[in-house]
Amino acid sequence: MAGATSLAAAANLAGKSSVRVVVIGDPGTGKSSLIVALATEQFPENVPRVMPPTRLPADYFPDRVPITIIDTSSSPEQKPKLIAECQAADAVVLTYACDRPATLERLSSFWLPELRRLQLKAPVIVVGCKLDLRDEQQVSLEQVMAPIMQSFREIETCIECSALRQIQVPEVFYYAQKAVLHPTAPLFDQELQALKPRCVRALKRIFIICDNDKDGALSDVELNEFQVRCFNAPLQPTEISGVKRVVQEKMPEGVNESGLTLTGFLFLHALFIEKGRLETTWTVLRKFGYDNDIKLRDDLIAMPIKRAPDQTLEMTSEVVDFLRGIFNMFDIDNDGALLPTELEDLFSTAPENPWISDPYKDCAEKNVLGGLSLEGFLSKWALMTLLDPTNSYANLAYVGYPGEFSSAFTVTRRRRVDRKKQHTQRNIFQCYVFGARGSGKTSLLQSFIGRQPSDTLPSNSERFATNSVEMADGTRKTLILREIPEGDVRSLLSDRESLAPCDVAVFVYDSCDEYSWQRARDLLVQVATHGENTGYEVPCLIVAAKDDLDQSSQALQESTRVSQDMGIETPIPISVKLRDLNNIFCRIVHAAQQPHLSIPETETGKARRQYRQLLNRSLMVVSVVGLAAYRVYAARKNSSS
Repeated sequence: MAGATSLAAAANLAGKSSVRVVVIGDPGTGKSSLIVALATEQFPENVPRVMPPTRLPADYFPDRVPITIIDTSSSPEQKPKLIAECQAADAVVLTYACDRPATLERLSSFWLPELRRLQLKAPVIVVGCKLDLRDEQQVSLEQVMAPIMQSFREIETCIECSALRQIQVPEVFYYAQKAVLHPTAPLFDQELQALKPRCVRALKRIFIICDNDKDGALSDVELNEFQVRCFNAPLQPTEISGVKRVVQEKMPEGVNESGLTLTGFLFLHALFIEKGRLETTWTVLRKFGYDNDIKLRDDLIAMPIKRAPDQTLEMTSEVVDFLRGIFNMFDIDNDGALLPTELEDLFSTAPENPWISDPYKDCAEKNVLGGLSLEGFLSKWALMTLLDPTNSYANLAYVGYPGEFSSAFTVTRRRRVDRKKQHTQRNIFQCYVFGARGSGKTSLLQSFIGRQPSDTLPSNSERFATNSVEMADGTRKTLILREIPEGDVRSLLSDRESLAPCDVAVFVYDSCDEYSWQRARDLLVQVATHGENTGYEVPCLIVAAKDDLDQSSQALQESTRVSQDMGIETPIPISVKLRDLNNIFCRIVHAAQQPHLSIPETETGKARRQYRQLLNRSLMVVSVVGLAAYRVYAARKNSSS
């Protein structure tokens, strides 16, 4: 199906401008002779112990990618150089001599374990040299290599050759190049003899993109368009019929009255790979933007937008509408929530479900069946966009969003500008939650996503909770709570720009524990000081948690005094246990919406402000006196003239 031109183009998309092949093996196995025979097409009479680097031109093989071949010595004194060359290799050719069984045994006893010890990632081509000297009574290559390949999956292929007889010499390096440009490992599980999950997911996405009428099958027209897009050549009607006939014979469900089904499409690619035609599947994947890890290439998803540290990205209304649409599409039972199976199906065209691990796994509200509501679904996307816009855009593309990066996200106005204008246009707010261990900050996050305190885990690590909040005027805003573990505060504040992405900070203390309050106060002062020193001041609120327990009167008095001294709202009492949250989440969003208010001021900050005011007044007085003196001088000058 694929011509030489399209294969060369696909190879270039693999990101390789050249391939470096390192040849290793026991002394006397024919390494250097193999290289000379390839370069000169004749058997050398006198071969140096180690050949200098040999370069094959780009047009030597159909992929049109030049190859550099590195010969090595296996002598002990050359071992450091051998290791360095292996680690720099794109592929390794490992030789043994067909007439010396001991060198074959050394593959399993030394060479392959040594390559594993080096954690070599490059594919390995095992080559039996001196085929012309092999005893005819010896067992076949397949029988010899089967147990070795079973134990060492990194072996891409095995081949025998003869430099003397010029038997399969070019093929050795063709397979080495092919293993780099069209590797088997990302596509196919040799043990299971099946396509790997990530390959299936990518091919499913490609199938859906090519299924223009969305009827679940590729018609003859759609198949032809796919063929032209990938291989720059149409299929003849007889060829299309032949393809479908092959599929139907082996897998009847692979073809229906509308055309080739997804099952049939996947079967075809498994068939190509089993027959050694990996370049066909790789050409398809690369034409649709995939790299060797079967993810979209970085240049296709890279963030082209420059922004200041206090600017963030938010999804555009176009993307939100798109996400609402796919939510409804995959909500098969129409219950207003995506069950785990439905969510897995939604992400079945992505390399993996991006929300199966932290920080996304348990960051949003779920119903009793584990279903994710539309608000929770959109909130997770908002969190992913905030933390990793590139990953967010990539996953939008995986699930079918057709637009460019610039149409997916909008850049918010700088927070410093928001403070000056005393207003913000943001729809998504990030709140840092500080507090001593055991203060109740984890329970606050859990209550935000509908969980009870008994569901909470020890807060040794950073966690997020995200949800939408309905404001008094009926609008909805997305709030992201980021819990900062007590032990991480010093590290956080060592970064000058750490508060730049923060819209509001909350300081939680256990209202019946005086030490908990003291710790919250210290953290408040540290954060306020950091904001004053860096220019990234943030509105702050104090939350007195566990209001259902006996309060510490000293903590209450102290917290009230400190909040008044620093110019922020008095502590907000809440009880997660009694579900009396005192409208805390609306109050957090409200504080973030007024970025010029609730900014705490330390004693140093007050002194600095007073000094600036004094300096400004002094400059004003000087200006006024100077102006008055000039007017007197001008009047005298006019009267004398």
